Formats: sequence, C-alpha cells, structure tokens
Amino acid sequence: MAEIISMPQLSDTMEEGTVIKWNKKVGDKVSEGDILAEIETDKATQDFEIDVSGILLFIGVEEGKKTRVNDILAIIGEEGEDISHIIKNSKEKVEKILYNENIKKNKDRIFISPLAKRIAKEVGISIRKIKGSGNHGRIIKRDIETYEKTLDDNNKRIVHEQMDDKRVILSSMRKKIAEHLTHSKFTAPHYYLIIEIDVGKMIQLRKDLNEKLSTEEKISFNDIIIKAVAISLKKNPNVNTSWKEEEIIYHSFINIGVAVAVKEGLIVPVIHNADKKSLLQISKEIKDKALRSKSRKIKPEEIENSTFTVSNLGMYGIEFFTSIINIPNSSILSIGTVTEKPIVKNSKILIGYVMKVTLSCDHRIIDGSTGSNFLKHLKNLLEDPILILV
Repeated sequence: MAEIISMPQLSDTMEEGTVIKWNKKVGDKVSEGDILAEIETDKATQDFEIDVSGILLFIGVEEGKKTRVNDILAIIGEEGEDISHIIKNSKEKVEKILYNENIKKNKDRIFISPLAKRIAKEVGISIRKIKGSGNHGRIIKRDIETYEKTLDDNNKRIVHEQMDDKRVILSSMRKKIAEHLTHSKFTAPHYYLIIEIDVGKMIQLRKDLNEKLSTEEKISFNDIIIKAVAISLKKNPNVNTSWKEEEIIYHSFINIGVAVAVKEGLIVPVIHNADKKSLLQISKEIKDKALRSKSRKIKPEEIENSTFTVSNLGMYGIEFFTSIINIPNSSILSIGTVTEKPIVKNSKILIGYVMKVTLSCDHRIIDGSTGSNFLKHLKNLLEDPILILV
C-alpha cells in the first residue's frame, strides 16, 4: 500500500523546507534507511532518511523548490500501484490552501489601468507610492502624470537607475536570521561593556603550543579565547543565564556558540560543556563544526542550546564592534583584531599587542557590575594565559 512521505520538520523552528537534491528518481527502489533527499531548513542542509521501503512512485517537490512542513514530499509504494487518487486528494488540499491565501493577498492588491501601468513602468515610477483617483481607488493615467510632476530630474534619474537592481529571493536561513535578530534587538534591552586586553603573552603561548603540535592541530587565538570564556563563565555564573518570561535560568552547563559566516548569513555551532574540554579538544571541534557549517552539513543538535556566544571579526581587521545578543543567551562577546601600539608597563612606554572586546548584555538579567566582573576575570586570564592550562 502506498505511503505519503511528508516534508519533515527537521528543526524546532522549521516552517518550510527546500529540496536541494533528490538522491532517487521515480521508479527507483528505496529501502528503509536510504537518504532520499537533501533538504535545506532555516538552519542547515540535512540528509532526509526514510523509514519505509518500496518503489518511489511520485516526487511532489522539484529540486530547488520549497514546500511547507507536512506537505506531500513523495509517495512510496509497490511497483505499478495506482496512486492517482492520492495525488488528486493532495492537490485539492493544496489548491484550497492557495485559494485562501490568494483571497488574503487580494486585500493588498493594487488596482491600476493597463495604460497607467505601462506609463509608470516607462518612467520608472513605483505604483505603490501613488494614490488612485479612479473608481474604488484605481490608479489611472492622470494619477501617474500628477505624481510625475512632483519628481525633479534627479529623482527620476535615481528611480531609473534602481530599476536595474539585482533582486534575490530570501533563503529560509536569511529570513530566520532576520526574524531572530529583530526579535532579540527589540526584546532584550542591550547595553555594552568594552575593555582593552594586553595579549602579548597570549600570542607567545599560541606560538609555543603550535611549535609542539602538528599542522592539523594548530591552535588559533579564537580557541584560546573560547577556553578562557568558558573558565570565566564558570567563575561568573550570573552571566551564563537566560531570560524566560517569569523566571531567570541559571544554566548548570556551559555551552558556547561560535558565530561562523556562511554564504547565506550566519550559523552558530555550539561547543557543549566547553569548560570540561581541553584547549586542543575545543580547537578540533571548532574546526570540524565550522567546516560542516559552511557546507550546510551540521546537525540541528549541534547548533542548539548555547548559553553564551562569541563573535570574532578580528581576522577581517575589525578593531571594535558590537553584536546583537543571540537569545535566549543573556550576552555575546565581540572580539576585535590584535593591534600593535604603545603601552605603559612599569612606568615605561613599550610596543605591545592589544585587543578590544565588547560584551553586549541583556540589562534585564545582567547588571553593569556583573558584566564588568566577567570581563575583568576574562582579561586576567588572557593577559596571563598560562592559567588557562592549569
């Protein structure tokens, strides 16, 4: 008997998915455990493993196309089985949904005469900026001409140039990032603490360690920083927190999210229980997860349950920046580049290496003294990093 394979919900926030690649074609035999397709969610691209066996009788979504969670993805059954009634029922269901959506969209529809629409296109005027004077607010030729007179020559030139703008449909990931950051920025009252750290000893520690390690095991500045952050969070548990409506959660574990830039935005793989891992373990895990994040092969559980986030733009030469908190975290640390500058030591002016870091805090949870104590502890560790290895 034929079975409908629906678009699965591959992450807790997934509402729709894009089929990146089908690994089987109609008529192929499939077995339980086969990877039927690669599906892009709002967070990553994942292999979709099926739990039935049979013949792939129908593909409901073309490669590169999106569909909602629980919509028909494929049908698997016996060879030669008639599935026309299943497809018909599924299409009727989809058509009903689309009809209701069209009714909703028509409320926002702009009514315009064909002539007015052609003139607007020729002169490069956005019809959304024009109020119609025809029946039921319909835009007519007179409305276009009246609006055109209000534009000076410079405005017309700008509008014409903008007609050649490249437009790219938002990916599921880009939309989810926008929603998440907007919600964070306008929900959590942000404030920022900035501190400058003398990293001369950290540079020397990294050099000494890498001289003893293989090429594959090389330690980065970011690895050392994350280990120091984990230790500092353990000493300052009030920063390792989350805001939840009527309560504050003080996490018993330290999971550090590491922001990784990918083609379509940002992924934050998580180093779970970072305080219990060695510097080398953290380094290897970051390399592995960063690589799989960029190829969209990271698993949902590897980007969930962070309690703190680190964002490092130092490799781009950025000296100082602020970040939006990755809620439900209560803070995020922004790491700038290492710069060479004069510093005072023992009443003498020397050439040293410094790095600016910024802690973005949710003021609902973290007071100024709490955030400052965390940064003070982190500064002490990075200025005397041998303590990290103890």
